This record gives sequence, structure tokens and C-alpha cells, in this order.
Amino acid sequence: MDLKLFGEVFLTLLVITDPPGMVPIFVALTSTLPRRERYRAAWQAVALALGVIVVFAVAGQTLLDYLHIDLPALQAAGGLLLVLVALELLTGKANDPDQQATANIALVPLGTPLLAGPGAIVATMLFVQRADGAADYLAIGAGIVAVMTVVWLTLRFSGGIVKVLRPGGIEVLTRIAGLLLAAIAVQLIADAVAAFVTQYVQQG
Repeated sequence: MDLKLFGEVFLTLLVITDPPGMVPIFVALTSTLPRRERYRAAWQAVALALGVIVVFAVAGQTLLDYLHIDLPALQAAGGLLLVLVALELLTGKANDPDQQATANIALVPLGTPLLAGPGAIVATMLFVQRADGAADYLAIGAGIVAVMTVVWLTLRFSGGIVKVLRPGGIEVLTRIAGLLLAAIAVQLIADAVAAFVTQYVQQG
């Protein structure tokens, strides 16, 4: 296994997924869930993110070409999804126990587009395109699994924050998480628009 490539994959995806930055968002989205459901949401989100990244690593370019989808379009779609979730956090609707569903939280926005977002997908696809031989593919796979393990451990042990903050603190954290998500969403959409403009200029 190529340890240098493993290190590149690990560090790149670790920076993109940003486990510490995920904690306030995860806590805000799961604060009303029982501890067991919170743990379940953590591993479901990581499992989904791992699955999505692996699928795009293996057949991402083929899939996008078949569906005639450009990467900026994928980026903009992720941004729009995050806008919807951010609005729920900012308006307090995400705290309604009647609307909480562990699987839904794990799938969107935690699993995708936060963990397995455009950045992680594109980075993985680029690493796979550079790979040459089984050793490189093994290094990439090991790097992806290592990053997802770090993310899972970070989310798994974030429950202590819920106990420390209590309801009032969680309410504040939820609003902050909403602002962070909104900022991430705007950045994703802005980057997608810039990429579309660049493509148009180059084609023109």
C-alpha cells in the first residue's frame, strides 16, 4: 500500500468533511433524540457517506456522464438541500419532536451533502483517476475508511455536549448551526455558479 497516497487521501478528506465542524450541526439536529437514536443517526450518516463516496469513486464519472450532469450542478443541488435544512434550524422547526426522524436526519443533511458532499466526491474521483495499480486503490480505500472512522468517533462521543449545554444552550447552538449551514449552502451555490460561468466563457 502506498502510504504517501494514503496520507494524502486521509488529510484531504479529513479537511473536507471537517469532523469538529460537524459536531454543532449534529448536536443541533439530534438534541431531541434519545441517546440510542443519536448513536444510530451517527453510524447511519457515516455509513451512507461511505457508500456514496465509494460509489462515486468506482463509477462517478460514468454515472454523471450517463445522466448528463456536470459537477457544478451536483454542487448547486447540495447547496439547495442545505438551504432547506438551514431554514428549519433557524425557524425552530427542526426541534419539533413530531417531525424528527433518525433515518431522515442521517440521510439528509448529515450523510449527504455534508459528509459525502461535492468536495469529498470530487476529491475522491480525482484520486481514483490518478491511481495506478492495486496498491494505490488499496491506499485510497483505506484513507476513505480511516476518515469515516474518525468522523463516526467524533459524532459518537458528541453526546456529552448535549448534557453540558442543556436546553437553553442547545437552542443557541441550533441557531448558530443554522447560520453555518446557510453559509455553507451559499458558498456551494456561489462556487457552482462560478463554475458554470467559467465553462460558458471557455466554450464561448
